[in-house]
Amino acid sequence: MTELKRLTELNPQKIINLTQDELMQIIKSSGFYKNKSRAILATFEWLDKEGWDYDQISERYGSKLRTELLKIPGIGNETADVFQVYIFDRPVFIADSYTRRLFAKLGYQKTKNYTELWKQVTLPDNFTYQDAQEFHGLIDNFGKEYLRYDGLFEKSFLAGMK
Repeated sequence: MTELKRLTELNPQKIINLTQDELMQIIKSSGFYKNKSRAILATFEWLDKEGWDYDQISERYGSKLRTELLKIPGIGNETADVFQVYIFDRPVFIADSYTRRLFAKLGYQKTKNYTELWKQVTLPDNFTYQDAQEFHGLIDNFGKEYLRYDGLFEKSFLAGMK
């Protein structure tokens, strides 16, 4: 991301004007660069076609926004939900791997994949996109510290809670 920022200033037009090969070279150190480059370009092309107005895009698609995002090549459930929370300011539950691990440690039924946990969680009506961003961020930070390796969770302040 640092190299992409340095070379394009994260300017959408500069990124869209890159070829996939150029973008792959720029993001090569991030791993899975072929798939990521395809997804980045497809996302930027979709946003360009939609006019880059996130509020208008959100309004246009309403409850179908997630479905539309999933049509973009390379965008899966987790990325679509991250986009909804952080780009389109929507209160959506992100059931990423740290969240699934944390919920399992706290006694929820262990889930095999993203969708399985995502379908189990119903957010309260007053849950805002700011809450979603904070909730995801807190779980992500907790996960990096206590869920990366076996035995770390037991040293956390949540150990023993079920």
